[in-house]
Amino acid sequence: MTTLLADAQTLLPDLVALRRAIHQEPELGLHNPKTAARIRAALAGLPLEWREGPSTSGLVATLRGGANGRTVLLRGDSDALPMQEDTGLPFASQTPGAMHACGHDSHVAMLVGAARILCARRDQLAGTVQFMFQPGEEGHHGARFMLEDGLIDPLPDAAFALHVMPNAPHGLVSGRAGPLLASADKIRVIVKGAGGHASMPHDAIDPIPIACAIVMGIQQLVTRTVSIADPAVVTIGQIQAGSTDNVIPETAMLFGTIRTLSPRTRTEIQANLRRLAENIAAAHGATASVEFTQGFPVTVCNADAVAFGERTVKGLLGEDAWVTLGSPIMGAEDFAYVLEKVPGAMFFLGASHEGSDWRQCCALHSNRMVLDEAVMARGAAVHAALATRFLAEGFAG
Repeated sequence: MTTLLADAQTLLPDLVALRRAIHQEPELGLHNPKTAARIRAALAGLPLEWREGPSTSGLVATLRGGANGRTVLLRGDSDALPMQEDTGLPFASQTPGAMHACGHDSHVAMLVGAARILCARRDQLAGTVQFMFQPGEEGHHGARFMLEDGLIDPLPDAAFALHVMPNAPHGLVSGRAGPLLASADKIRVIVKGAGGHASMPHDAIDPIPIACAIVMGIQQLVTRTVSIADPAVVTIGQIQAGSTDNVIPETAMLFGTIRTLSPRTRTEIQANLRRLAENIAAAHGATASVEFTQGFPVTVCNADAVAFGERTVKGLLGEDAWVTLGSPIMGAEDFAYVLEKVPGAMFFLGASHEGSDWRQCCALHSNRMVLDEAVMARGAAVHAALATRFLAEGFAG
């Protein structure tokens, strides 16, 4: 196991260079052709079989080991976020309005490192490794499209993903059995009243205070109808209404996100939100239409896979390198689509700068998010260790 880490350390300069090249040219959505080309170039000449599909620029590289045993999938996502970067890094994004603020550039680099390590050990592998380079994680359902395109058919016996966490202790790996991350659905509420002159609100039905009442009602709805043992988060992040100061508009629109940890709460909270909005609007003589856009499902980690991951991390990095999370995180991940079909787990890798106060570091999706690139050696080694050990022993080893 320790030799895996040493091999990864040797590769670190190449991984840093790859990560920075991807960081400078971030790509959004389901099609990341420049990133895909860099992945292929970094793995050129290695004994890999490649698959691509029509729906995305995603790649699956398959490494067949010396024995025809189990199959394990390792995943790294590749897309960026539609936001401006303000890190001041010398390799900052050169694409206006796009930034790798979620660490996917490092995920690609770590998975490339794992592929190079494992290709060098091909004859020692007791099965097959699939390297899933996936675009479209940031709300675009890239994993679902790659599954639908048949890129990982037949399904592997286990699947693992690793996600950097810039505001977590340097180099530590964390995870938990059961729900790890929430489902993520979108809500849009359109409140329709009657427009008029701002000086004569009694002759109109103002949708703006009605929309505000709906927002406040949502706060009470969540705290009074949702169990803390099976929580939900509903946040209205955008309100649109009006065109000028002296006109009461006809409509107001609310946009938000719904996060839950179970299918039951997911269904119930949507039904309750619809009833709340429609009836508050009706009480004021207006109407409200409520629309939901289904997002990622809950990311559920297999208990055996998490226990296996904990043993593997401790064996590779030491007993103190593992942290069991006490509760889920209400962010969302489309690796959930893979974990719906394949037993496996996602783990987090602390990427704050060594020696820094990780609590003060900018979080994921911040325009100032940075990470300590040195942890990528650990990430590549963890990927390789998970694959090697699972092929040899399965979850029970």
